[in-house]
Amino acid sequence: MQPPARKSPQVVRARPDRPLVYERLSDPILVRRVKDGDQQALAALCTRHAARVHRIALHVLRDPDDANDAAQESLVKLVRRVHRFRGDSRFSTWLHRLVVNTCKDVAQARWATEHRTEPLLEDLRVASEGDPARALAASEARRELGACLAELPAAQATVVTLKHGFDVPFEEISAATGLPVGTAKCYAHRARATLGRGRLRERLTA
Repeated sequence: MQPPARKSPQVVRARPDRPLVYERLSDPILVRRVKDGDQQALAALCTRHAARVHRIALHVLRDPDDANDAAQESLVKLVRRVHRFRGDSRFSTWLHRLVVNTCKDVAQARWATEHRTEPLLEDLRVASEGDPARALAASEARRELGACLAELPAAQATVVTLKHGFDVPFEEISAATGLPVGTAKCYAHRARATLGRGRLRERLTA
């Protein structure tokens, strides 16, 4: 009597690979794929964080046009600099710092444009509306404040502008400048005492 024939082992066929759903991938995986040259991963990363980038920019700058400019510039920087992300912190923390730094640049550029020194003849022109004397006084106050800020170290002037000009929280100022929160608070307090105490914000936004 012959032994029963053995059944041939069943061949398990591998499932065909399913399409990759980028929206479900975590930030670290997307970043790793971006570094490997995956452009779809880069697009997914930008799409995922675009709304957050705009919210941060609007919170910091308070002006919709400036916020749009800063958000667009931040996404451009994200595309250019994501390869530098080393994973020492969460990607969202790295991105938050990038957006705040970009907002700082936009705010400083706008402030420099709007508060640059004008010829005295321009300041004395008769205004079509409002009080010419008040407008001239405000112009002089801005010029004086600009001169005072120019004498401060760059880091201290940045803290003053962000805190008293745009009411940015000290935690975000710390993330943007790399200064400890306590140092940023010290700079802001010193500026209040030096540049006009309670009227500092009024002079910055005049």
